[in-house]
Order: sequence, then C-alpha cells, then structure tokens
Amino acid sequence: MAFRIRIVGAATLGAALLIGTGLCAPPAQAAFTVTLTQVGPNVVATGSGTINTTDLHRMDAGSALATVSPYFAHIDTGPDSAVVVVYSDFSGPTNFGNGPTTFETSGSGDFVGINGFLHVLSVPANYPSGSSLMATSTYNNATFSSLGIMVGTYVWTWGSGANADSFTLETTVPEPATLGLMVLGLLGAGFAGHKRRN
Repeated sequence: MAFRIRIVGAATLGAALLIGTGLCAPPAQAAFTVTLTQVGPNVVATGSGTINTTDLHRMDAGSALATVSPYFAHIDTGPDSAVVVVYSDFSGPTNFGNGPTTFETSGSGDFVGINGFLHVLSVPANYPSGSSLMATSTYNNATFSSLGIMVGTYVWTWGSGANADSFTLETTVPEPATLGLMVLGLLGAGFAGHKRRN
C-alpha cells in the first residue's frame, strides 16, 4: 500500500512539474509571435522570435509608425517609428477584427509588423535573416473591444522546406484564475500523497 501511495505521489509531482515547465518554457524561436494581453487598463503587445526572409520578396525601405489596424490585419510592435525594410509573398488572414487604425502609446525593442490586407511584412532596416527579434507596444486606456480586435489566433506563413516560417498573432484571453486553481490542485494532490506516506 505504501508503495502505491509513493507512486501516486511521484506521478502527481511529475505531472505538476511537466505542466509547470510547459507554462514557463520560452516560446519557440523558429517564428515570430505577437501576444496581445489586457494588462490593467491597457492592451500590451509583446513580440519575440525570428523571421526568415529568404523566401520573401524584398520590396522597399522606408519609415513606419507603430499602429494596430484590425480591419487590415495590421499590427506593429516596437518603437513609435523606425526605418524598416518591407517584404511580401506570404499568405494569411486579411483582418482580425473591425477596428480602425490606432497609434500605440509607447513601445520599445525592434520594429516588426505585418499587414495581411496589403501583404507586407516590416522588419528593421539591415535585419539579418533569422536573427532574434523582441518588441513591445502599449495601447493605454484600451481593451480588445475598444480596439476592435476579435479574440483568436491569426497566422501568416511563407517559404517552404528549411525556409518555411510564420508570423503569429495570439489574442486569446488567458484565464489566470483557472490556471492557478489547476496548478494548486495538482500541488495539493502531491502534498496529500506525501502526507499519507508519512
């Protein structure tokens, strides 16, 4: 009986560690992902990853301003303005809501953006393909609703084989209370198994 309790306790602890590791694992760096989150009264966009430009068509270089335009499937992350290089030849959604253009309140990091309606992808000028990118943008006193953003996951893809890549916008609203209860439940079950052994 004690052996069975020990196995159940170890299995519970192992499951909790696996889940915890998955929750804390950094995002895969094989693509660029932007996550939109409601943080208090603001909407924050956090982007990270890499972009392989090998199979994209380089169009032009110029200045860009950081905005979100759900109606045009357009989102930028990073500083308010930057000099960028624009690429095309990808496929994906042409909108992620019905909201008009809204300029970010503040931002930092690398300027990275996508416009699914116009089929253009923006990266910093002189960006070496496949290099790491990180950026944030904040929209003060905003919600998904006020920005006209539909909750969901939107993916744009390009390239093939070793050059296949993607840009993902994740707007799913997390449920921290549910997640916290699940982790506490697993930890509680592990603790109960430990108490029974003693």
